[in-house]
Amino acid sequence: MPAQWELSDDLPEEDVLMIEVMPPWKMYFDGASHKEGAGAGVVFVRLEGEVLLYSFTLTQNCSNIVAEYQALILGLEIVVDVKQLSLKVYRDSQLVVNQLLDLYEVKKPELLPYHNYAKRLIGWLGHVELEHLSKKDKKQANALAKLASTLPMTDKETRIPICKSWVIPPIFSDNEDDTFQE
Repeated sequence: MPAQWELSDDLPEEDVLMIEVMPPWKMYFDGASHKEGAGAGVVFVRLEGEVLLYSFTLTQNCSNIVAEYQALILGLEIVVDVKQLSLKVYRDSQLVVNQLLDLYEVKKPELLPYHNYAKRLIGWLGHVELEHLSKKDKKQANALAKLASTLPMTDKETRIPICKSWVIPPIFSDNEDDTFQE
């Protein structure tokens, strides 16, 4: 601090507005597309370390890059809905990240609506950082996108519990009957 600056203990007799700056959520996203279907995966890591997983079966077949934009937009819509204004977004697709950072031009006209909507959503948030990362760092989002792209589409939401488990088969003696009895 420069020597000519003075600190004052005198505060005005008015209420002081305090703004608490919350650390950003982290968002990882991925899209997957193949001839059987398309899906999007989004992973949020909240302030307390809580992980929120989302997997979306996309209702139309599309290119991989459109699936990427779909995943990004679905994640951004969730963040806008919960009013989380600070976000770090991670993706291994240099194309999407660099298009959003205006380092690459969006050359395909069919991508412009997705690009423009994503930019608008980012604008609604207070602070968004976009960062490129390696493929190995976003395994969960990739797995969710692949899962959603392979599930048959239904009109209803499907909940798939993912549990940790390991089965240890019981050891039977030679005298025990191996058949189940009802």
